[in-house]
Amino acid sequence: MADDKDTYHVPVLLRESVDGLDIKPNGIYVDVTFGGGGHSKEILRRLGKNGKLYSFDQDADAERNIIGDERFTFVRSNFRYLKNWMRYYGVEQIDGLLGDLGVSSHHFDDETRGFSFRFDAPLDMRMNKRAGATAADILNQYEEEQLADIFYLYGELKTARKMAAAIVKARAEKPIGTTQDMLNAVSHLIQREREKKEMAKLFQALRIEVNHEMEALKEMLKAATELIRPGGRLSVITYHSLEDRIVKNVMKAGNAEGKISQDFFGRIDTPFKTVNHKVIVPDTNEQLQNPRSRSAKLRIAEKILHTT
Repeated sequence: MADDKDTYHVPVLLRESVDGLDIKPNGIYVDVTFGGGGHSKEILRRLGKNGKLYSFDQDADAERNIIGDERFTFVRSNFRYLKNWMRYYGVEQIDGLLGDLGVSSHHFDDETRGFSFRFDAPLDMRMNKRAGATAADILNQYEEEQLADIFYLYGELKTARKMAAAIVKARAEKPIGTTQDMLNAVSHLIQREREKKEMAKLFQALRIEVNHEMEALKEMLKAATELIRPGGRLSVITYHSLEDRIVKNVMKAGNAEGKISQDFFGRIDTPFKTVNHKVIVPDTNEQLQNPRSRSAKLRIAEKILHTT
């Protein structure tokens, strides 16, 4: 496991995502995915002496990256509680929010956390190791139909039902406790040439369920919509179609479902206008240097001032 602070996490689309915030020197900003602190450091570099940055992370490991700067406040919490924490700090409006929704490279490289099928490790997958059910709990306790739904909805796996059945069969003989236990249970359903892609989808589905990622994302974006002042920016990096769809819907329609509301004149009633009409993706050099960036998409929107 890499313990070096500088290798904890390589920030994706660093310049583009922070550029998207259009930072005001004395503004108030939020980084809801602190991780290794790369994006936060860049925001602070552009802030003036009266600017303020609040950075969220629920993982205790991220605390060793806390930045010593009086303009910086670290919030050890899931970003779904964004609104509550801003109220706690007396912040009514913010000038921008940045979110890098992907899993930190630190988590994939830490063989003790169970995020990667590269290591035989306990199936934990919790971002917050202090609370909640682990991936092993889910695999051993959920009904077969529940497991199939998770694999299909969050992993988009065509073999979801067969995988769920295989896991239920395997756990009847002995509890599934490690990544290797899970691989042994489902490996016969995966073609060798598609093994890495299919396993990545399976691990993604479990991770999303363990951390309630979709619900947390919706709550955070709803709070951001209310907190960002007119003219403020929302800059979000996504890595898979499920979260990207939610972000796109919020920016286009103001809600996670993408339900369009129109005014008397037929104009779409939305709190945002998109800044980049085409998603921004990492260039070839970044993709070569940081393979994690290959599936990244950046969307940026600006809060609209409603006059009615």
